[in-house]
Amino acid sequence: MKKLIPILGLLVSACGGGSQQAEPQPPEVGVMAVRTETVDLQAELPGRTSAYETSDVRPQVNGLILRRLFEEGDNVRAGQALYKIDPAPYEAQVASARAALAQAKSQIAASEAQARRYGELVKINAISKQEAENAEAAAAQARATVQAQEAALRSAQIDLARTTVRAPISGRIGRSTYTTGALVSASQAEPLTTIQHLDPIYVDIQQSSADVLRLRQEILAGKLAGNGSAAQVNLTLEDGSTYPAEGRLKFTDVTVDPSTGSQVIRAVFPNKQGLLLPGMYVRASFVEGTKADGLLVPQRAVQRDEKGQPVVLVVGKDGKVSQRVIETDRTAGTNWLVTGGLKEGEKIVVSGQQNARPGATVTPQLMKPGEVGDRSGKEVEAPSTEAENPSEGR
Repeated sequence: MKKLIPILGLLVSACGGGSQQAEPQPPEVGVMAVRTETVDLQAELPGRTSAYETSDVRPQVNGLILRRLFEEGDNVRAGQALYKIDPAPYEAQVASARAALAQAKSQIAASEAQARRYGELVKINAISKQEAENAEAAAAQARATVQAQEAALRSAQIDLARTTVRAPISGRIGRSTYTTGALVSASQAEPLTTIQHLDPIYVDIQQSSADVLRLRQEILAGKLAGNGSAAQVNLTLEDGSTYPAEGRLKFTDVTVDPSTGSQVIRAVFPNKQGLLLPGMYVRASFVEGTKADGLLVPQRAVQRDEKGQPVVLVVGKDGKVSQRVIETDRTAGTNWLVTGGLKEGEKIVVSGQQNARPGATVTPQLMKPGEVGDRSGKEVEAPSTEAENPSEGR
């Protein structure tokens, strides 16, 4: 029993010495150095599609519809015949106008001949000057009558041509609201049908006038570089899919809607496959400006304090952690665009925030941009000395 006491003392002494030698290491955290870079400011806004051109097809003469000459839903071309209105009354008007013109032309020959004869007789005082002037006036009236009858004939021919209702524009035609045998008039309010030009097609995007004003002020101040009115636009459809073709911005409306406080930004898209139809809800994304010296911080590195302000953890040169309130303007992909509170070159914690408390000392591990979000940031455990203890197993 007395021999065991020194051995136990040695074991206790050995274990105690090992625990004194193992000093705790500062926890390891992933950090990223903040750098300035060129940032494209992406905007994603709601919008609706609208036809590139729209035309209501209306009759320009009165009559009965004899035939419909198109299939509903087809693509039609400008000038294509769509309806045939009974032409009989207008054919009769053309014939009447043509006969009146022939009668007027026959009278003009006689009146002009009489005016010439009276012009010779007045020179020898065979007739009075008044009679010669009356003959000349009658000839002029006959010529005017011919011109009036020619105009009446042209008007009658125009009305006759209008009995064939033609497409004013090319596009896709809708349903017909009138059928064969219906009586139509030139003054009716309801159109016969509607044609819409859908390739290309417009997308009307709604953007807050305050955002438009802020963007213009930053461009004028030189903080941003504008992309002009020809910026490319991408669409996300109602089912969440991406529209296969890119569009371009057309213009920004000069009027603000007082009820919504928004402006319309119009974009134009090719629509060869006919996927886009008027009235569809879409989301449009486009680059509205470029910031040459933007500071981007990963969203996972930004937290909120008790006041709701965005904060990041900054690691100093001495390895100590401090909390910093930052100013953020907007998101850019998976990052925040920082406008204040950080400087280029400062290191922020992007992983292992649970091990980084303000005032604590940490071991920073610099992460490359491609590694951000891949590392777990778990604290590295100190290596155990029990396996190396010579007293193990004794």
